[in-house]
Amino acid sequence: MLSTLDTILMDGSARQFGAVRRALAELLYFGFKNARACLFVFTFMAAVLTMPRAGLFGIARYDLLLLVAVAIQLWMLKRGLETLDELKAVCLFHVIGFALEAFKVSASVASWSYPDAALTKIAGVPLFAGFMYASVGSYMVQAWRLFDLRVRHHPSYWAATTIAILIYVNFFTHHYIGDYRWYLAAVALGLYSRTTVIYRPLDRDRQMPLLLAFVLIGFFIWLAENISTFVGVWRYPNQLGAWSLVHFSKWSSWSLLVIMTFTIVASLKHIKAKIHVPPP
Repeated sequence: MLSTLDTILMDGSARQFGAVRRALAELLYFGFKNARACLFVFTFMAAVLTMPRAGLFGIARYDLLLLVAVAIQLWMLKRGLETLDELKAVCLFHVIGFALEAFKVSASVASWSYPDAALTKIAGVPLFAGFMYASVGSYMVQAWRLFDLRVRHHPSYWAATTIAILIYVNFFTHHYIGDYRWYLAAVALGLYSRTTVIYRPLDRDRQMPLLLAFVLIGFFIWLAENISTFVGVWRYPNQLGAWSLVHFSKWSSWSLLVIMTFTIVASLKHIKAKIHVPPP
């Protein structure tokens, strides 16, 4: 009887040990795939953090960062680390981000500024700045493929698109007609309250609330923003004299931007699935 009991206990311990090993393996793969999805983010941010403010070889810092961003994208495409469709999406996010930047640094708004001189500055915005928004899009499209993402209970595309457009418009209009960020957040909360993202870190499907993913990604963007302002890539008006922490309210803005980015990626995936129908 004792031997039987020992066998049962040993089997139970083995199962527990196996469960722990699997959990650790999934966590490792989850981290690896996230790091892989952040390849452009990591390499570009490394350039941002290490580039001397005075530039190199007589080339201004902002100009060099643009060259680095383009070189990284071309390298990823050539090495098969990014598909042509993903590059097109990144370019779209670059345009959307640059338009917002040009508005925010304009003299009438002056939400922040890029203090250094550069040949590639248009309307006060260095062209590399759009790649900071494109970094979010790059992570999103890469993660979608690497994790084999699927979405359950996605809201109707017209509703998701409408709220995404309103989020983007509010970034402009809140300077004139009031900030409706929290109203839009409440609507998004209702739209995505049942939405679950299914992903595969290793060989089994896992799931999490999509709203949680929005908030987490927004938090990490807020951290990156603090780092970027600390090294002086750009500055908010209250940081011109001495650096201070970016206000926590920016976290909510970034989370809303993530919702908008996700909607664009999901719409592109949806449209392509509709266009490229597999043969019977």
